Amino acid sequence: MKAYLQRLGRSLMLPVAVLPAAAILMGIGYYIDPSGWGGDSVIAAFLIKSGSALINHMGVLFAVGVALGMSKDKDGAAALSGLVAWQVVTVLLAPDSVAMLQSIPIEEVNVAFEKIETQFIGILSGLIAGALYNRFYNVKLPQALAFFSGKRLVPIVTSFVMMLVSMALLFVWPPVYNSLVTFGTTISGLGAAGAGLYGLFNRLLIPTGLHHALNSVFWFDVAGIADINNFWAGTGVKGVTGMYQAGFFPVMMFGLPAGALAMYHTAKTAKKKTTASLMMAAGFASFFTGVTEPLEFAFMFAAPALYVTHAVLTGLSLFVAAAFQWTAGFGFSAGLVDYILSFNLPLANQPYMLLIQGLIFAAVYYFLFRFIILKFDLATPGRGDELAEDMQESETDSMSSRPSSRDERFRKQAETILAGLGGKENVSSIDNCATRLRLEINDMTVVDDAKIKSAGIAGINKVSDRNIQVIVGTEVQFVADEMSKLAKQ
Repeated sequence: MKAYLQRLGRSLMLPVAVLPAAAILMGIGYYIDPSGWGGDSVIAAFLIKSGSALINHMGVLFAVGVALGMSKDKDGAAALSGLVAWQVVTVLLAPDSVAMLQSIPIEEVNVAFEKIETQFIGILSGLIAGALYNRFYNVKLPQALAFFSGKRLVPIVTSFVMMLVSMALLFVWPPVYNSLVTFGTTISGLGAAGAGLYGLFNRLLIPTGLHHALNSVFWFDVAGIADINNFWAGTGVKGVTGMYQAGFFPVMMFGLPAGALAMYHTAKTAKKKTTASLMMAAGFASFFTGVTEPLEFAFMFAAPALYVTHAVLTGLSLFVAAAFQWTAGFGFSAGLVDYILSFNLPLANQPYMLLIQGLIFAAVYYFLFRFIILKFDLATPGRGDELAEDMQESETDSMSSRPSSRDERFRKQAETILAGLGGKENVSSIDNCATRLRLEINDMTVVDDAKIKSAGIAGINKVSDRNIQVIVGTEVQFVADEMSKLAKQ
């Protein structure tokens, strides 16, 4: 079950990756015309509406993206099936259709059916379509129907299955929707405290990859909160909408990079050079793009007490920002790029105060991290002997045989990681999310952690006896592609 949820979390990253495009379009549009939806400028209206075309239709993007991500071979037929699933259920359960099916006036239709085009339904459609693809993509029909065999059969089967699912949802969706709304409103009803709790659990779930499921409740229209959608569309309450995003900026832009500086300063003298390379790259990624996993995985398992401290500070940051109603938003993550793009949006409320909060949190992170590391002698990068040796080996290897091109570098990394995994015969599945390789292994006992780390990766997470994650960074897709090529040779 855990592995399944992790695959779902990975699949959610594909549609989420579309959000930066919406953020750029809408951010520029609102800079041109901050007064409204772009009515005072044709160019602003064009940009804002282009961005909202993505933001307002995240449900169908989730249906397609999840179906593709959950399929065995990432084939386009799975994505098409996801679209078919979405179309069937959203048309059959639209308020006018429900009124006809239940033989009641449209005014009496349950309000839940007005929210049928949500990300939750998109995810459900994608999961069903992905499962049907995995079951039917290689089915062979009799000769007379051979044209519809295999992958062509999947969208057809999906349409019929979703008719049955729609009939079930006719009765199930209202209580499910009400439960989701109750969960969301319970947390959101706590105000700033609820934002703080969300921030805490968001970080605590990072090691499992299940934070995406939690995010979908608060960021998208799963429980009626839709913090990202509403913030960028300007349809919310100023100072309130964006409360589940704003508090991440002080942490990702200032807090974590300051923590990285503390880890560098507490590293052993002989290891400072290699530690600086790791911390500088990971810290800059956190500040500029909001991608924190390379930095977090550098100490997450080596110093879990420090990571729990980081989770608590993240919750505190969201609480503080929400309490003072300082808001900014992101389309991808809480880095400098998204901060600048959201600065002039209609619902951005005193976003400059997040910079002041960030400077304070930078000091808190630095001195608290430094104190905890030294007080408890934690094995952070540059202090743990095994990790330090791995880092030195990685640097030595890269200096002695530095590839002449990026493609060669990715291939070399892939070869080293694959060798550390026990060879291609020991790897049954290769996939990736935003920063991690997600791998299914036949025999975990032959995995050589030191060999994998010598590829210059940020960390390793052994999820179970068959699943392992290798934290590569934002260029993970290129390494995954090279590994897939090597595995087929």
